[in-house]
Amino acid sequence: MNNVRIRPPRKEDGPILWKLKYGERDPEWKKWDAPYFPLVHLSKEEFLASYRFGDDSPEKWMIEADGIIIGTVSYYWEHEPSRWLEMGIVIYDPAYWNGGYGTAALKHWITHLFDSMPLVRVGYTTWSGNDRMIRLGEKLGMTMEARMRKCRYFDGKYYDSIRMGLLREEWDQVKD
Repeated sequence: MNNVRIRPPRKEDGPILWKLKYGERDPEWKKWDAPYFPLVHLSKEEFLASYRFGDDSPEKWMIEADGIIIGTVSYYWEHEPSRWLEMGIVIYDPAYWNGGYGTAALKHWITHLFDSMPLVRVGYTTWSGNDRMIRLGEKLGMTMEARMRKCRYFDGKYYDSIRMGLLREEWDQVKD
């Protein structure tokens, strides 16, 4: 999708991101993004005081579709000395789900991570209740590297934790 791009956050993105993330009391996106962890609502002032942008925020970038911010891609170090990096993606507005926006954004992010860091693997963790995230990983050529059975309890039911991963040489073969 040519209309999807990722970019570092800018100062003026802060209020937009706050509204996307905290603008609703029980947002639909949170039902899929680790719903077993509660969303701790921050006031706009609290969020903006902690908001990092530009070079201060290399680990979280904005996703834009046709110039509109629809979500974020991010990474964190599971174990930096061994270069074990995990990534994430959130598209906040359900109107942009199932339209290829997440696939396009994660393709850009994976390419960026491999191009800008000495990594041999990228991956993410999701849960068995999020079929879209599992399919997204499969679409991108990722391998299900681990399934921890029944370790996520949500809404009266047990779910598996799913680890997806991709090696640089695998990405080099499928990215185009």
